[in-house]
Amino acid sequence: MKIYVEWCDQFNRWVRYGYYHNDLTAYTVANSRAKSTGKRHRLITENRSLLDIIEPN
Repeated sequence: MKIYVEWCDQFNRWVRYGYYHNDLTAYTVANSRAKSTGKRHRLITENRSLLDIIEPN
């Protein structure tokens, strides 16, 4: 199963960053990118179902 990491740009569109096969790796990458960039990230599966939304802190 592929888990895609996407981030929300300034126009509220979701831009794909990459995909991972391990959900823990995908969450770690999305969480660290959300903290460093200050933008929202989300995790979705290959059939476009939402797993998680990570807000920057």
